[in-house]
Parts: sequence; C-alpha cells; structure tokens
Amino acid sequence: MKKMKKNSLIEGALIATLGIVIVKVIGLLYVIPFNAIIGEQGGALYGYAYNIYSLFLAVSTAGFPFAISKLTSEYIALDYKKAVKDTYNLSLKIISVLSVAIFLLLFIFAPSIGKLIIGDATGGNTISDIAFVIRMISFAILIIPFLSVTKGFLQGHKYIEPTSISQILEQIVRVGVILIGSYFALRVFGTEMRTAIGISVSGAFFGGIVAYIYLKVKIKKSKLLPSDDVKDEKEISKKEIVKKILTYSIPFIIISLIYNLYNTVDMILISRTMNDILGFSASTTESVVSVFTTWGVKLNNILLAVITGLATSLIPNIVSSYTKGNKKDVDSKFNKALQYVLFILVPATLFLSFLAEPVWTLFYGESFYGPIVFKVYVFYALFGGLYTIVVNTLQGLSKYKLVITTVFIGLLLNTVLDVPMMLLVDKLGYEPSYGAVLAAMIGYSVSIIISLTVLNKKYGFSFKETREKLPSYVISWLVFEVVITLLKLVIPTNLDGRIIQIPILLLFGVLSFGIYFVIHYFNGNLKTLFNMKRGSKK
Repeated sequence: MKKMKKNSLIEGALIATLGIVIVKVIGLLYVIPFNAIIGEQGGALYGYAYNIYSLFLAVSTAGFPFAISKLTSEYIALDYKKAVKDTYNLSLKIISVLSVAIFLLLFIFAPSIGKLIIGDATGGNTISDIAFVIRMISFAILIIPFLSVTKGFLQGHKYIEPTSISQILEQIVRVGVILIGSYFALRVFGTEMRTAIGISVSGAFFGGIVAYIYLKVKIKKSKLLPSDDVKDEKEISKKEIVKKILTYSIPFIIISLIYNLYNTVDMILISRTMNDILGFSASTTESVVSVFTTWGVKLNNILLAVITGLATSLIPNIVSSYTKGNKKDVDSKFNKALQYVLFILVPATLFLSFLAEPVWTLFYGESFYGPIVFKVYVFYALFGGLYTIVVNTLQGLSKYKLVITTVFIGLLLNTVLDVPMMLLVDKLGYEPSYGAVLAAMIGYSVSIIISLTVLNKKYGFSFKETREKLPSYVISWLVFEVVITLLKLVIPTNLDGRIIQIPILLLFGVLSFGIYFVIHYFNGNLKTLFNMKRGSKK
C-alpha cells in the first residue's frame, strides 16, 4: 500500500467536493430500485428509523471531526507528536462513552419512540415495527462516531483523499446491503416488510465498519501514531486536551441537534395530526410522511448538493478574510454566496415544483400523494439551504451563540406552528402537509432575518449589492415560471411510464433554463457571478 499524500487547500477542496458529489449521486440513484422494492409504506418505516438515527447521531458525531481536525493541525504545527496521539486516543474514549449511552437509549426506549411517532394509529406500520427498525439501526451508533473521529484525525494531517474514499466505500456498502438485503428479504424469502427494512437500515453499520477498517489500515501503514515513549518539548495534559475537544465540539453538537430536530418534529407532528386529529387512514398518512422522511428528502438532496459544495468553498475563504481583518472582503464573499443561491437554487426549486409529477414518476413510478406533497415540500430545501449558507458564515466567524439562538427560535416557531398551520391549510381545502412546510419556511425565514439583521447592525455587513440585484432576479424567476407554464400547455406532463419522462424533462429544462441564462447574460448577472465578459472571444 503506497504512502498517503498530503493535500493542498485547493486540491483537498476538489477531492472533498468530488467525494461528496459521488456519494450524493449514489444516494440519489439507489432510491429508484429501492422504492420499487419497498413502496411508500416501507419508505415511511425506513424514514422513521433514519430520522431518529440521524437525530441521535448528531449528538455523538457533530463537531467531533472538526474538533479533532483543528486540534490535530494545531499540535502538528507545534511538533507535539505525543499530544497528537493523545488527542486521537482521548477522542475515541469520549466517543465510546457517548456511543454506548446513545445505543442503549435507542435500543431500550425504541417502543416509546415508536409510540411517540404514530400514537394509536392502526392499518399501517405498527409500534412494534418501528421499534424493531430503530433497534436495528441503533447498532450503527456503535461504529459511525469512531469513523467520524478518525476522519477528523486524518483531515487534521491534511490527508483528504483517504477520508473521501472512505465516504464512497461506506456509501457503496450501505447501498449494497439496502438493495440486496431488501430484495432477497421481500422477493426471494417473502419476509415481513419490517424484516426487509431492518436489514436495509443495518447497511449503515456495515458501511461504517468497512470504511473504519480502511482508515485504520491507512493510519497504521503511514505510522501517524507515534510510539508510547515519544515526548514533547511541552507536556500537554490530557485534561487540557479533553477540555479543548469539548469546547470545540459542543457548539456544533447543539447546532446540529437543533437543526436535525426540524425533520423529526415534522415527522411526528404530521403523523399524529393526520391520524389523531384529521382522521386520515394510516396508509395515507404514511404515504405523505414518506415524502418528508425518505423519498422527497432524496430529491431535495439534488438542491442541497449545490449548497454543500458552496459551503465547502465559502467557509475557508470567509475565515481567511475575517482573520486578516478584511471585513469588506468577507461582506463581498457573503453577498456572492447569497447571489449564487438566488441564481441557482430558486429556479431549480421552481423547476422541481412545477414539474413534480414527471420528476416523481421518473424516480419512483406513479404515485397519487408523492408529487402532490413534493411540489410544496421542495421549498423546504430552498429555505433550509439558504439558512445553511447563513449558518456556515456565522460559524466561520465563530458566532456560535447567534447560530444557536437563531436555530432554536426557528425550530420553536416550526414546532408551535406545525399543527395550527396544518389544520388551517386543511380547512382551506389543501393537502394538510403543506402547513408543515409553511411552518418550516416561517421558522427558517425568521432565523435568516435575525441573523442578517445582527450581521448588519453589529458586524457591519451590507447587503446593498444583493438588494440592488434582487429585482432582476425576481423578473427572471417570473419569466422562468411563465415559460414552464406555457410549455405545459403544449407538452403533456402526465404520461405513464418512466422512460418517457426523460425527454419531457430535458425539453422543459433546455428551454426554460436556456431562456433564464440568456436573461442573466444580458442583465450582467452572469458576468458578476462567473467573471464572464459579454461578447468576448477566445
């Protein structure tokens, strides 16, 4: 095995982004056969387990990779080899305590969590089914946190390539277990749905095992951990290292925990409101919930992948300018990030919303509730993505208290408004789940407004550049909508079959986005965003 190569900033960013893209593509494509195997009820059960898992995983992993990476980099720069080793070993000990505690919590209280999610609803997945799949996925908590710490350790050494490869390995194994396991369970052995979903969610454990072993071998081969008898010029106490790990990690853990609660709160309140208050059948409720927990989330990830790539590039650039005291450059980069979101994410959201039926049919086949719910649910990604940019900027500026405050206020509003908004929307004759999306949009909007206000008043951020360009963006969005609406009058979007959806979506995409880009070419926005020169020739 050849020795690992350290990656420069740009090279590392490119490798990390490529790894994210590959993982996202695999994550998007596998849901097509997976949906065909398990259907909407299976998707709801899978989503119940994964949302609860993600929530508790945030407690045991969020912040630790960052903390380990930062501390490792710091001690490497000071040539403190023993402190580097102590940092990694102590992190593993801390994470082992957290992992075991969370595993036991999930395993023991799985039935209570199932009861919280669906109440006394009958006719669909049972409390016993939900408890079973939560217990199956809880085993992943015993390995994934160790994988996260190890990734942080390698990133601190500037070894980005192996961590990206480990992500791809983890995803391939996970998806393999999901598809092969669910297919054989249901189609070959004829087991219950919960058995198939239990096998599927265990893919997270097996994927984590393979990725963790790969990274541990890499560390051993490269001899990154010095021998026990090595001594540093300055002795760093283990107590000091633990304190730093926790200090760096805790803000990220709180932020990630609250952030993940958005989906979990919606999952529980939609299920309980539709079942207990509005009297929908369990099968209908689970068809709707599966959009929020599994199928719609995968499609929204198309949009959020753009945000992930942007955030990866934005944070180090903003941190660098802020550290140098160049507030004008920080402000300029933040405005540019906002304009990228306006330019790319808004029309992409509108496209998926207006063409929800052919998009849904292409990926999942025909469904009554899927496209109806998704055409509004897609705006969840737009508002969440916009706030992600704001949050990442604030974290880059180390404004953790502001982030925690705004995320908490947004979540509180979402939680309080979920049920009233659902009841109101249902009273108006619309799909009640739209109310949950509106509540989330209001929560995100308030968080964004508070953050932007504080950035403006306290830290001197100016949004003049974005405000001045906003009218041109609004006009382009309106034209974009009109083009799609007119095209829908002449191009059918309700045809049966998956393959036919590809030319339909391609035609809509080429014409609508073609006109959209032409508008921004002539109003100068393309020049601003991508440093293009109108009429330039090679």
